Amino acid sequence: MQKLLCFFVLWMGMVFAVPAVHAQNSSDPDLAMKHALYTKYRKEVLAYDKKHYDELFFAFFEKQNDPTITLAKEEYYTYTIKIAIYSEKLGMLYKDQKEVAEQTKREWFDKRYEAYLQSKK
Repeated sequence: MQKLLCFFVLWMGMVFAVPAVHAQNSSDPDLAMKHALYTKYRKEVLAYDKKHYDELFFAFFEKQNDPTITLAKEEYYTYTIKIAIYSEKLGMLYKDQKEVAEQTKREWFDKRYEAYLQSKK
């Protein structure tokens, strides 16, 4: 019974705390899309190993820097949100790096598609 209660409390914390953490930048017009992607991919990315993450990271930078490719908004945010989630995972694994991991997560979560498009010009 005690384990069930602990699980419920942790689950409720995740349900209410995660959106609050990301709501800091509520002027972002793509915030709803980012939250949806975060919810969709969180469990998957938390299961990534280093090799899988490296493949994701390098694929993103190859596509981002290729002048012949322009990522669609959802594809761009899928990459950035997955990288943000992996940063969150690192903060959970390495408690002494939690602050750095949270800052990195925020930076990736706060990326804007409009800035990406501007960099393509």
